[in-house]
Amino acid sequence: MFYYTLRIAKMTALWADLLILTIVLYLLSWLPEAWLGRPYYRMFRVWCKAFVRALDVDLKLHQKNLNPVPRQYILIANHPSAFEDIGIPALFEVYSLAKIEVKKWWIVGRISAAAGTLYVKRESKESRRQVAQQLVGELMQGKNIALYPEGGCKGKRIFESFRYGAFDVSMQTGVPVLPVFLHYEAQEDFEWREPHTLIDKLFHFLNTKNNTANYYVFDAIDPAQFDSKEEFTDYAWNLYKQWQKKYLE
Repeated sequence: MFYYTLRIAKMTALWADLLILTIVLYLLSWLPEAWLGRPYYRMFRVWCKAFVRALDVDLKLHQKNLNPVPRQYILIANHPSAFEDIGIPALFEVYSLAKIEVKKWWIVGRISAAAGTLYVKRESKESRRQVAQQLVGELMQGKNIALYPEGGCKGKRIFESFRYGAFDVSMQTGVPVLPVFLHYEAQEDFEWREPHTLIDKLFHFLNTKNNTANYYVFDAIDPAQFDSKEEFTDYAWNLYKQWQKKYLE
């Protein structure tokens, strides 16, 4: 009984902290974009960390890389859950690429947009072309970006292929790709499946019997070693298949 009382008190405090940060960030998001910049982005990362704590997820970073993480990189990851939207920026200083629908999410969408999140209409070839140009521009400004080469939440196992976008941009700019493999130990609870809503998933995260989320960082991949984006893409996809076999099977 004491344990549950203590947990309720702890979670109440964490959610109060998240609520205060959410209100502050939401109100600030109405300011002109030129007034926000890096300070708002830093607050956004603090908000992501607070969101992780409020969901009571035990987010673990596993550094499997043998070499230091480069100063600038394009982070790629598999995408089984909605949790990555806060889990990745909670751990990494990156500007994320998300589906355009995220921008319309109530409150959360406005905060993520003000923090510099980029958006793509996945089914539109023209939108994907335009966002690729945006990504190049962001990298030329020295930023790190994060995206999911599966092209969306495809389930708890690696999708049958990766899209070329991240690898094409890497080869154009020379910025290495930093692969991160995501493993939620309670896969059924964290996996995003139709017809789940965001509220459904928040409920699942809070009520899971195993709240451990493992984020494995591996060595960055230099685009100079590949002759084409297709070769680069296939190489990365095969790495993820190997990690899937090691950690999920």
